[in-house]
Amino acid sequence: MNIELYSGPFCAYCVMAKQLLKRMGLNYREYNVRADSAKLEEMLSRSGGARTIPQVFINGRHVGGYDDLSALFRSGKLSDWLENDNKQA
Repeated sequence: MNIELYSGPFCAYCVMAKQLLKRMGLNYREYNVRADSAKLEEMLSRSGGARTIPQVFINGRHVGGYDDLSALFRSGKLSDWLENDNKQA
């Protein structure tokens, strides 16, 4: 499982995304786009130009921001998505 989170300092939505992932027992790799301009450019390219943070990717698939991650979680689709990705790995 490869979860990547593009974030920045003083970002409440970033904190909430990290808390949600931790509650689910998921590890993630975090990139600070405010401190690393190359990671900002990478995020923009991978997300189709989304400039808001956080931007979350699971196994290379773009989830979106915190609201998207939270909506997937609440609907139960995030667990299904993770389970299906694990079966394919």
